Amino acid sequence: MRTGIAYLPLHTGKAPRYLFERMVQLARALSLIIVDEYGSLELMRRLADPYWFQAFGCVLGYDWHSSGVTTVVCGALKEAWKPIASELGLFIAGGKGGTSRKTPAEILARTAQLRVSPERLVYASRMTAKVDNNAVQDGYSIYHHSFIFDRDGRWVVIQQGMNEANRWARRYHWLSERVSEFVNEPHSGIITSAFGQPLNMVAHESEEARQASVTLALEKPWKNLAELKRLQRLDLPERHRLLLEDINPDRIASTLLSAYEAQPQDFEQLLGAPHVGAKTIRALALLAEIIHGAKPSFRDPARFAFAHGGKDGHPYPVDRRTYDRSIQVLHQAVERAKLGDREKLEALRRLSHCPVYHP
Repeated sequence: MRTGIAYLPLHTGKAPRYLFERMVQLARALSLIIVDEYGSLELMRRLADPYWFQAFGCVLGYDWHSSGVTTVVCGALKEAWKPIASELGLFIAGGKGGTSRKTPAEILARTAQLRVSPERLVYASRMTAKVDNNAVQDGYSIYHHSFIFDRDGRWVVIQQGMNEANRWARRYHWLSERVSEFVNEPHSGIITSAFGQPLNMVAHESEEARQASVTLALEKPWKNLAELKRLQRLDLPERHRLLLEDINPDRIASTLLSAYEAQPQDFEQLLGAPHVGAKTIRALALLAEIIHGAKPSFRDPARFAFAHGGKDGHPYPVDRRTYDRSIQVLHQAVERAKLGDREKLEALRRLSHCPVYHP
């Protein structure tokens, strides 16, 4: 995937109803055309590309750089696909805040339409959230999780975290066909503003630290707790990036016990163990470095578009007449294509290949 950095400041408020209703209609027409022309897998690949997703949000008329582009565009897609999900062969579960916690139930509700076990998809949804919340500790807490999937079990995750201290958001993209391991360089891309030096336990160079963390999780919990308390009485060098004051041994005792009882055989099982959260992973990473010399990575995994105007008037206010005309043209093209008349779709294809004139 292409790389770079984009800034996503946290913005409050929500999309005006007049705009959201149009976003839904345009997103539906565009989705149908892309699937008709290139197939559902290609649409999934595009949604997993942070560049394409950002441009898509701009075409739909939302803010080009606000955190809301993630939540509102995903919400518009979810509404747009409801009446055509069977036709597209694509489904969306989850969303913002409390809606994200409904993801497993929404996946299971599609069981009859799937050719694979829904439990596989529920597991993928849960692990992607755990990786970005607990294994990549970058100061951004996940508050939005959209899970897109098809009948054959292929999936895309678009999720976003917020950092209330610096008032920025970070968006994470996943694509199943690019994920061979959940815990080793799994992302399609991340859009972010740089912030601090995150603990990155899914970086390739953290492999030794991942293995050491599993070894430590299999130790009797009291041994790890005793070691953490002993370390708190030592003067560590200033260059140490994992801060002991971030870890309270007494508070993580129960989660270390949960990890031990789960008897994980690898880091993915450790990360997926019940009650194992960010601070448990952080504590084990610290012990892995101190005891085994297995240094974790602090490399930021960050991976680095208007047609109808923008919600906040940039680069110009939403042009409702042009927006409605775009929806009408695309809707007519889709309906005619269903009847075998592909003239308009072919015209749109030719238009996309025309050279752009710059006066």
